[in-house]
Amino acid sequence: MESAKHAGDAAVAVSKAYGVETMFTLSGGHVFPLYDGAVHEDMRILDVRHEQSAVFAAEATARLTRKPGLAVLTAGPGITNGVSGVATAHFNGSPVVVMGGRAPQSRWGSGALQELDHPPLLKPITKLSFTATDAESVGQDVEMAFRTAVAPHRGPVFLDFYMDHLFSPSPAHEVRTQTPSPLEPDPDDLAAIARLLAEAERPVLVYGSDVWMDRAEEAARDFAETWRLPVIPNGQGRGILPSGHELLVTRARSLAFKQADLVIVIGTPLDFRLNFGWFGNQDALARVVHIADAPSQLATHMQPAASAAGDLSVVLWSLGTACGDAGVKPDAYASWVSKLADTAAAAIAGDAELLASDSDPIHPMRVYGELGKVLADDAVVIGDGGDFVSYAGKYVEPKQPGNWLDPGPYGCLGTGLGYSVAARLARPSSQVVLLLGDGAAGFSLMDVDTLVRHRLPVVMICGNNGIWGLEKHPMQLLYGYDVAAELQPQCRYDQVVTALGGGGELVTKPSEIGPALRRAFDSGIPYMVNIATDPQIAYPRSTTGV
Repeated sequence: MESAKHAGDAAVAVSKAYGVETMFTLSGGHVFPLYDGAVHEDMRILDVRHEQSAVFAAEATARLTRKPGLAVLTAGPGITNGVSGVATAHFNGSPVVVMGGRAPQSRWGSGALQELDHPPLLKPITKLSFTATDAESVGQDVEMAFRTAVAPHRGPVFLDFYMDHLFSPSPAHEVRTQTPSPLEPDPDDLAAIARLLAEAERPVLVYGSDVWMDRAEEAARDFAETWRLPVIPNGQGRGILPSGHELLVTRARSLAFKQADLVIVIGTPLDFRLNFGWFGNQDALARVVHIADAPSQLATHMQPAASAAGDLSVVLWSLGTACGDAGVKPDAYASWVSKLADTAAAAIAGDAELLASDSDPIHPMRVYGELGKVLADDAVVIGDGGDFVSYAGKYVEPKQPGNWLDPGPYGCLGTGLGYSVAARLARPSSQVVLLLGDGAAGFSLMDVDTLVRHRLPVVMICGNNGIWGLEKHPMQLLYGYDVAAELQPQCRYDQVVTALGGGGELVTKPSEIGPALRRAFDSGIPYMVNIATDPQIAYPRSTTGV
């Protein structure tokens, strides 16, 4: 395009150059030129029912495709409604660009509709938050937004435009897309890590989401297999070693972290999910190595025994060389790996009874026992909830990398429908399964309408125990009573889905679960299997995350 019709054209043209295929949005007049630009540039516009779902869909797109996602939000409440989605992208390190409308500059300060200075609100949860200078600068400003979002460490960027600038003529911008140069790790840091591994007797590898996001899954699998190291995945690190792999010891997690003498954590923060980086026991703490894709991501609340930062593929391949130089011997860990593998196998065998439980009310584990029978190897599994989804993290083991989505460390409920929209677009031939707690369902179920309107079939499984389980049981333990923790028993969320144009059914008997799941997968429409589970059963968690 030789010249842009208006600034909206320029913004969309740059977005396409950075690989954006879909604009997620909820209609608003402040951003009409961006829609017009999408029409001119043949970019898909997918409109949702709540702005948070637009941002969640953009974030899931980034996490599934490893290309930047785009959300467009109208001014004022459109942008404030999207804040939780931006915060989730921030904590997940997801490269998302959120473009916002803004009251006209010509009226600024006079009380125009939805006049609000957005960038200061978004600054704490973005890599960059700013307002485009003028119509002529839009192409350049949008390019800076995308370049910043995809640079290590990835994350969201917010950019808004004065409404009158968006409608104004703007010159075409020659896009110079830049792939960030791989950050080279310090060889001395890698040598120090290799020496620790050579000295260790009971090492454990933890692979986190950034291993997938950095396209380092091949290097990660090769490193674990070459040096015969047991692996515990975290977040989107799940599936790098497929279900059933001999070095995958997820089900021996507790033993591994208690008895390890060296834990190497790669591509994830040392946060509450990993006991803040404290492993071993009071008598013998494990040494900890932290490896991240950028220096800014290395732990500062504790002092690891060693650390390194850099492109994670480069880190892992180079660390393999350093291990050879340090005399690391893979067979040195054979008895440790065998012990963990035996423990994991025993735990899996011990699950069999509850995964096939005929108890009435339904035990939540029975749901996962039945789901495991119908999940395809390339299924995308999305978790949005508390206790019910915690079971998924334990009993759904992906067979391929990049097929697991949960809210991440921010723990925001309501991600599920937005994530589902993105997953169906990103993986059109795969099963897409959304696991919802009944509490989480209340945040975003109206966006089933989005699935229906855009013909995006998704299987939704609602674990419906009629309570806020993650709060009710701990409050009972603390106080002997609970408040603000009750929901409607057997609430007909499936009928909400049906009313919005999808399908669904309520399941109250264990024997009904399998047939209902098969009907859902065969339906070819958004379909909810609403399963009434036992409210007396709490997920046996060992931490609250506090």
